Amino acid sequence: MLGRQKTILSLGVALAFGGLANLGAPAVGFANERPIYVSVGDTSRPPIGWLEFCNELPKECATKPTPPRDVVLSPKAWKDLVRVNTWVNDTIKPITDMDQWGVVEKWSYPDTGKGDCEDYVLLKRRMLIQAGWPREALLITVVRDKKGEGHAVLTVKTDKGDFILDNQEEKVLLWWDTGYRFVKRQSQSDPNVWVALGDPRPAITTAASR
Repeated sequence: MLGRQKTILSLGVALAFGGLANLGAPAVGFANERPIYVSVGDTSRPPIGWLEFCNELPKECATKPTPPRDVVLSPKAWKDLVRVNTWVNDTIKPITDMDQWGVVEKWSYPDTGKGDCEDYVLLKRRMLIQAGWPREALLITVVRDKKGEGHAVLTVKTDKGDFILDNQEEKVLLWWDTGYRFVKRQSQSDPNVWVALGDPRPAITTAASR
C-alpha cells in the first residue's frame, strides 16, 4: 500500500504540474459586495473523523504553531492550483465511506483511487505542500453545500482572496461564488486548531430542517 501511495502522489505531482496549459487566471476586480476573505470567529470543535485521522497517522498532525502565510497568486501559482484541482478530481473516483470502509465517516488518503470529499481535500493539500506551497495557506474547510449537506473543501489563502478547491466543482472559485455556507476550518497558525467561520448569507433551508 505504501508503494501505491507513493506512486499515486508522484504521478499526481508530475501530471498536475506538467500536463495542462493555457489555464485562465482569476478575475481580481471583485465587487465590494463580494468579500474576498471569509470572516474568522472563535475556536471550534474539530469535524467528525479528524481526531481519528490524527490518531491513525500521527505524523500528519505533528505540527507546531507557525505564523499565518498567504500565497501570492501569480499567474503561475494560479495555473498550478487549477492543475492540481483538475488532476485530483479527474483521477479519484467518488465513493462514500460506508461503501468503501463500512463506516459513516473516515478521513484517509485516497490510495485506493477512490474516496469521498475529505479524501480529495487531503490529497490536494498534500500535493500542494509537496510542491512547495506553505501549509499555513492550505486549510481544510467544512461547509454546507447547495443541498444543505456537510461537505469538505480546501481553502487556499491568497493575496487575492480565499479560493476553494472542490471535488463537486471543476473550477477554482472565490469562496463567495461557491454557493456554500462556510462553517469551520483549520487555523492558519495551527492546523490542529479549528475555528468557526462567519458567513453573512442566510442559512440554507432544506426539507429536513423545516
